[in-house]
Amino acid sequence: MAPYLGNRAYAVPDTPFTRENTVVTATCELGARWAAVSVRAWDPRTWQQRAERTFGLPSDAAFSNVAGYKAVDSPLVELCGVDAYNPSPYGVATSEYMAPRIRALFDLGFTHLAVVLRDPRDKKASHVGYVGSGADQEQAVRLGGEAGDDEQNAVMSPDGRSVWFTYTAPGGEQRIGSRPADGDHHRRDEGPAAGHGLPLTVTGRPARAVQANAVHLAPNGRRLTATAPKVFGTVFDTWNSSGPLTRTSAHGATRLGGCLGVVGWTGDDRVLCRTSSGAFRTMDARSGRAGGAPVQVVGPEDGTVAEGMLVSADGKSFIVSVQLPNARRNDGDYVYEDPDFRVVTITSAGATTRPVPSSSLDRRTAFLSWS
Repeated sequence: MAPYLGNRAYAVPDTPFTRENTVVTATCELGARWAAVSVRAWDPRTWQQRAERTFGLPSDAAFSNVAGYKAVDSPLVELCGVDAYNPSPYGVATSEYMAPRIRALFDLGFTHLAVVLRDPRDKKASHVGYVGSGADQEQAVRLGGEAGDDEQNAVMSPDGRSVWFTYTAPGGEQRIGSRPADGDHHRRDEGPAAGHGLPLTVTGRPARAVQANAVHLAPNGRRLTATAPKVFGTVFDTWNSSGPLTRTSAHGATRLGGCLGVVGWTGDDRVLCRTSSGAFRTMDARSGRAGGAPVQVVGPEDGTVAEGMLVSADGKSFIVSVQLPNARRNDGDYVYEDPDFRVVTITSAGATTRPVPSSSLDRRTAFLSWS
């Protein structure tokens, strides 16, 4: 069998969002009668904006879970609808967990955004679709619509040609499915699912889905980081089918000792972690041992935590969000406070830190890619 090479088989169009040394962010914009996701491309040296795309969210899109409506599991709910009073549908909501989940909403070129749509005729039903860049608010493409559908966790395939999701099959079994973005939109069964409570990440050509948290694909496509309940390990071999991360599907497991959250890969065999001490360390993905000195972004007396969001393509820098610990984010206005994002660069002498200056970023901003 040919080795799994991840997403390198795809030809990504040349745009400001895909060019070398570009950071891409997503921010949820909420108005009185409208909602949208703004995706921006940045120069990480000057933090000047290079380009922006807007994805208008239709009125039936599930971007928050509110009383009286079907609760939906979707990374879009995390981007737009999580605050002091509305927890993440996936439980753990640190930046290391949220960033890869939100990244999975988009294709590689950031041209399509996957959405879950509530059915106004049936409060128990939900369908999947997608929004194209620049489309008007009510121009979402609805891929499903059958009575009684229970489709959640919508994410895009790497090439943007299909939306993948979890669904409840006749008889009550929960499965992973996909619908093509063009054509008849017929649902295709892709494999078993572990309910709706774990998100999906779609990679590879042909595409396949991993149902787990904190999924980051190694640069060479042969290993991935992931976490799932009752599964030992942090790094695993990739596999050639779609399904949840389980004790059966987990092969070549390596546990990264003390790793509280994976930020990303710094090479084919190295992973950057936030450790239980609050410092960041590079770890060997084969042995699980730490290498190099720990990088402390905030001090023990600062009253804040630094959560990792993104690693640069060369593995030398990463972006963190400095914020109050989860237990102290109990103020409803906290989400509207100015964010504290910082770029940390690892050097032979230690590490340097500089702020990310931009009035266009807020606490609803997720850092998605650094090419």
